[in-house]
Amino acid sequence: MEQLSNGVGDHFPSAPAPLKQPFVIGVAGGTASGKTTVCDMIMSQLHDQRVVLVNQDSFYHSLSEEKLKKVHEYNFDHPDAFNTEVLLSCMEKLRSGQPVSIPSYDFKTHKSIESASPVNPADVIILEGILVLNDPQVRDLMNMKIFVDTDADVRLSRRIQRDTVQRGRNIQNVLEQYTKFVKPSFDEFIQPSMKYADIIIPRGGDNDVAIDLIVQHIRTKLCQHNLCKIYSNIFIISSTFQIKGMHTLIRDVNTTKHDFVFYADRLIRLVVEHGLGHLPFTEKQITTPTGSVYTGVDFCKRLCGVSVIRSGESMENALRACCNGIKIGKILIHREDNDGRQLIYEKLPKDIASRHVFLLDPVLASGNSAVKAISLLTSKGVPESHIIFLNLIAAPQGIHALCKKHPMVKIVTSEIDASLNEDSRVIPGLGEFADRYFGTDNSKKLQPGLQISK
Repeated sequence: MEQLSNGVGDHFPSAPAPLKQPFVIGVAGGTASGKTTVCDMIMSQLHDQRVVLVNQDSFYHSLSEEKLKKVHEYNFDHPDAFNTEVLLSCMEKLRSGQPVSIPSYDFKTHKSIESASPVNPADVIILEGILVLNDPQVRDLMNMKIFVDTDADVRLSRRIQRDTVQRGRNIQNVLEQYTKFVKPSFDEFIQPSMKYADIIIPRGGDNDVAIDLIVQHIRTKLCQHNLCKIYSNIFIISSTFQIKGMHTLIRDVNTTKHDFVFYADRLIRLVVEHGLGHLPFTEKQITTPTGSVYTGVDFCKRLCGVSVIRSGESMENALRACCNGIKIGKILIHREDNDGRQLIYEKLPKDIASRHVFLLDPVLASGNSAVKAISLLTSKGVPESHIIFLNLIAAPQGIHALCKKHPMVKIVTSEIDASLNEDSRVIPGLGEFADRYFGTDNSKKLQPGLQISK
């Protein structure tokens, strides 16, 4: 991980703006309390996410020649020492998915140097500094507020070492500055801001338990799309660079059919495995070859799949690979004018009412076909709570439509896209999934097999 001299670090080179709002963390605390160490530990554990670190120190005002003559009389720990207006502007741009240029500050000359550092949008933005919790406008940008609380004597010894080694100051000046400005400012501005913190970390970077809990919370929040806060039946598989890379390939218009099928199959397998985790289970004890007793679980065995012809058939092999001998039924739904849907064909297991059902369709767009398919399943006696709808990408409109009509159906997907266009296509989407997967076009449809699989 690269750590830039002005306090800005990132995990990635250039990257497109994220579709969803980033998770913003504020890390405050006294000087030399271990804030940077805490930030580094968080970033190292979030290695599979795009994370950027912005340091409040980058936004110090440049000192005029007159102030430089009396630099030992200048209070660098006062809120007025920072250009909060520029900090707010940079943070707002990052939150909205725009790249920014962060100022570079030279602690030896006490001036911002001309070369600013470009910073790209990210999944997680960490803003670190002694006074980031002091200003209410800055606090309002944050999803999580952390205060690093370290003993005053420890902070002083660290500051002496840092300022003498890294910033070229002598011990006497450091002690004078600490007594005259640092400690009074800590008592007046920094310590009172601790009351705004969601989490207080004693001992800073030495507190591994606190860091682990924070990272777990961040990961949970990163997996929560805004729609997940509205509907508790939506589940998105955890995003990693691997998953993001596979999405990049299958969404690329220039990807070959071979690569499209290969990476789509990988993603489908992940979605299927995640969906299986939502089935009921019973505890079971077995004996291992060593004669030891192992307490595990026994999977639900009354399962079946139902694919929505034709794109849903692309998901059948992954389901068979995970569930040996599973029965798979088929439904063919025709799109009519005015967003209507007509059931053309259905072949389902006769005992489907007694099974948990995986409904297979890789793209959830308007939701009309999914609603029609689920309505058919419930008419056959399948409880809504026994249906798990598996897909690769989903549009918010489809999620709203399905959840309002069938609120007990679980939806498992790998990404929620931005919207639908005027033709009801998912945006940014991946095009006509079935045509790309089976190598056909709109004028040449593959004739789907209508035999029920056993």
